Amino acid sequence: MKKPNLAVLGATGVVGREILSILEEQKVEFNDIKLLSSKRSAGSKMTFAGKEYTVLEATPDVFDGVNIVLASAGASTSKVLAPEAAKRGAVFIDNSSAFRMEEDVPLVIAGVNDDDLKNHKGIIANPNCSTSQLMLVLKPLNDYAEIKRLIVSTYQAVSGAGLAAMNELTDNTKVNLIGMPYECKAFKHEIGFNLIPQIDVFTENGYTKEEMKVTNETRKILHLDKSVPISCTAVRVPVYRGHSEAVTIEFKKEITAQKTRELLENAYGVKVYDDIDNYVYPTPKECAGKDPVYVGRIRKSIAFDNAIDLFCVADNLRIGAALNTVRLAMKVIEMGLY
Repeated sequence: MKKPNLAVLGATGVVGREILSILEEQKVEFNDIKLLSSKRSAGSKMTFAGKEYTVLEATPDVFDGVNIVLASAGASTSKVLAPEAAKRGAVFIDNSSAFRMEEDVPLVIAGVNDDDLKNHKGIIANPNCSTSQLMLVLKPLNDYAEIKRLIVSTYQAVSGAGLAAMNELTDNTKVNLIGMPYECKAFKHEIGFNLIPQIDVFTENGYTKEEMKVTNETRKILHLDKSVPISCTAVRVPVYRGHSEAVTIEFKKEITAQKTRELLENAYGVKVYDDIDNYVYPTPKECAGKDPVYVGRIRKSIAFDNAIDLFCVADNLRIGAALNTVRLAMKVIEMGLY
């Protein structure tokens, strides 16, 4: 099979740089690669795989001859450029929210619903970061016992809101330590030594858009019936990197904590880290920079019948964004879908 021509859209951003790093780590073979950005960053130099590249402005014509686009440039940019790339024969793997809930756009987590890739019409959506890690945990459990009810509380790192949010956590923390007032810009409230129970804007039902993303994307990826109740509360926490999730899953069939561990120990992309006698459970600091979704605190729920409580942590910049984007590109190549 001919090696593809790649393009990384948003190459100069936090996720774009991570995509490039993972492409190099995974030794993804390609014929040519273009590094793309907004007009502001175009012309700058970047080194990738030992070679220097000039960053190009992302215009429609730049996608001529490109087979696969790995995109992380925001929804508004994707809405303009994804159709242009697809029109020119490229497969546009989009890390934004622009197309996730479009009926004719597959929303895919590599290793969870790969077959959905076969239905692409030039655009493939990468799920929200908090949804991404959750799916790798839920897939084997749903296959075994079928989800009846799902309740998720997320504790999301500031890197999910971009570089400005990461800088704000640093500055806000320093100011707090010396007892000075601080003017927030990236967040509605101070994030230093604080938690903010709001990610994205509120919707009419009182949930935030982030919470509804988890709800709707989970249903689409796992092909869950609309009758399955799903609820999410999303909280921003003063952590640079790594999203954590407390999850309660009620199943239609009986399942034990031991069986849950067994299923997850054999699951793709998941590592069980669960030994409470020795204080072993996942934390964001330990999981930063690593690929697996770490799962611990696995126990039989005392709130519902046939239910399991667990805690999962993953590096949101990798599995939640860049890693899945690269894995999807690798699946597209492997399945000959470009």
